[in-house]
Amino acid sequence: MASGNAIRGSRVGAGPMGEAERGDTAPRVRVSYWCAKGHESVPSFAEEPGVAPPEVWDCPRCGLPAGQDREKPPEPPRTEPYKTHLAYVKERRTESDGEAILAEALEQLRKRRGE
Repeated sequence: MASGNAIRGSRVGAGPMGEAERGDTAPRVRVSYWCAKGHESVPSFAEEPGVAPPEVWDCPRCGLPAGQDREKPPEPPRTEPYKTHLAYVKERRTESDGEAILAEALEQLRKRRGE
């Protein structure tokens, strides 16, 4: 016995004629992209005058950047290792700077304590 819900089992936008009542689809252009691992992906873009497809596209298989030139794909991005706060401080300061700052901080601490 039906529950009385007329739209059960259908999707939003589906009418009695289905896809045909929605009209023509926009013209498409398919562009091939190759990544450094040799994967090819062929996404489609709306064909609009004056608008070019992007130069670089992310490869859906490996995530590397892919370009339109099969012989010279884009280089994989260089990943920097994680740096700690101390590593960044050591980039900005020399060992002697650190010792001078430490001595100054200890001097101020001793003054506050009354030593």
